[in-house]
Amino acid sequence: MALLRSTVIAVALAVGLLATAPAPAADISMANGSVNFSTPDGWLDIMQTDGDPEVRVFQVPDPSPTGHTTLARITVTVKQEPDVNDFHDYMDQATAKAMALPGYQAVAKAPASGSFSYTAREAGVASSYRERYWYRDGLAIQLRCVRPSQSQAGAGWIAAFDRGCDAIAARLQ
Repeated sequence: MALLRSTVIAVALAVGLLATAPAPAADISMANGSVNFSTPDGWLDIMQTDGDPEVRVFQVPDPSPTGHTTLARITVTVKQEPDVNDFHDYMDQATAKAMALPGYQAVAKAPASGSFSYTAREAGVASSYRERYWYRDGLAIQLRCVRPSQSQAGAGWIAAFDRGCDAIAARLQ
């Protein structure tokens, strides 16, 4: 009986470890293969829409109590825009929506053209937003990275989140 109980416990522990193991990195293709990137290990693909716009949303699990309040996430949106003027209108509309968020505050200087950094409150928590835009081959591409400004997971988790966001940006350029 003790051997059976030990075996059941060992199997339960093994299944639990497998269930909590990080998911492998994923190669993502959007807009009929025109937009490609990879996500880091452990990110969860939580939403996908097809059509125009096409959207993919990835949760970046925050293992701390902060993660129960705010959903750290990366969103990639691809929308067909016939020309650069329509692309600029698309960016202006997205920027106007951002400015309407509670507690919106722009970061002093954006790191590059087509790049916006700001903070706003989400579920009562100060969150950091980084948005980047590109126009390529009739496609408007938006990358939006949202995480709590401070996480109880610590500086290492925040740095890993930001590295993942930057890696996707490098592939989308």
